[in-house]
Amino acid sequence: MDATTGTIVFTKNPDSEIPPASMTKLMTAHLTMQEVAAGRASLEEIIVPTSESWAINQPRYSSLMGLAPGQKVSLGELLLGMATFSGNDASTAIALRFAPSEAAFVELMNREAAAMGLAKTRFVDASGFSRYNMTTPREMAEFSRRYIAAHPESLRYFHSAREFSYPLAEHVAEPFMNNPRTRTQRNRNTLLGRVEGVDGIKTGFIPESGFNISLTAERDGTRFIAVIMGAPSDWGGDRIRDADGERLLEWAFDRFKTIRLNLGTLEPARIWKGRDNYVDIAINAPLEFTALAERGEQLRWHIHYDVPLRAPLRAGSHVGTLMLFDNLGELRHMPIVTAREAERGGFFKRLFDSIRLFFLSHFR
Repeated sequence: MDATTGTIVFTKNPDSEIPPASMTKLMTAHLTMQEVAAGRASLEEIIVPTSESWAINQPRYSSLMGLAPGQKVSLGELLLGMATFSGNDASTAIALRFAPSEAAFVELMNREAAAMGLAKTRFVDASGFSRYNMTTPREMAEFSRRYIAAHPESLRYFHSAREFSYPLAEHVAEPFMNNPRTRTQRNRNTLLGRVEGVDGIKTGFIPESGFNISLTAERDGTRFIAVIMGAPSDWGGDRIRDADGERLLEWAFDRFKTIRLNLGTLEPARIWKGRDNYVDIAINAPLEFTALAERGEQLRWHIHYDVPLRAPLRAGSHVGTLMLFDNLGELRHMPIVTAREAERGGFFKRLFDSIRLFFLSHFR
């Protein structure tokens, strides 16, 4: 998927329902970053993990940050521990920061998924450990696109970090500061630093889902998202997933790119029988679109108006087409609409314009 435009350039079984595993943590991170953006939380605030979030109280075989009794950790560090080595304990601690229980936080997760129109995505925990969490590759790609758009800084601060060390002396109680038993873990996303432009987002694995990844990379102003779910859960499945991710990204960058138009201010259109002689116009289409990689050089354009424009016209009325060309020929058509209402002119203005239109049409 083109992360800017949402255009899907390749799919295979995109609507298969598969547990997202630890990709679930992206929704946990999204809700956290929303709270930070709203000023209701701070990445620097200190949290004392409660017993529910201690590593020893997480389900067996959990990925862990290493939260323990007597520690204190910042919200930003919890996000980092969740993003890099996928700590289920960090997910629980974050959930309990924003809700009285993990179940209550999960309700917020599902409410947000529904608001985004993710009809097949549902959550039962904040970490993704349960096989009853569910999504599809298509919906995970769309959610990942919105996540990046809403929190672009999260890629730099959290998801592209190659490794993370925890706990440090500052995190533990005073008797343990001389030996905090620091453990350094590498990011589960092994394509970081290995594939050009990769800076996120999140891996996931439970036996019921196989190896999953929501992967993103940016090159020369184009960003793609590749979601792979259901790679074999036996030994080597992660290598299959990563190889497919690399292959998909290289294929996409070789064949497609994002084009961003900067057309400036469009000249107003001539309008007849109106109170004014001109009306402001606008393009009724995205100025960013996905094109073949060889397109988009030497861009030029012109506007074709359907007929002589006559008032009255409501704001948003279709009045013509912007035709975009590059060095290889016609590239795109984009509808032109009125940017404001064009009011009807007075009697003599309409009469004068009618006479002028008559002569223009008969004596050109």
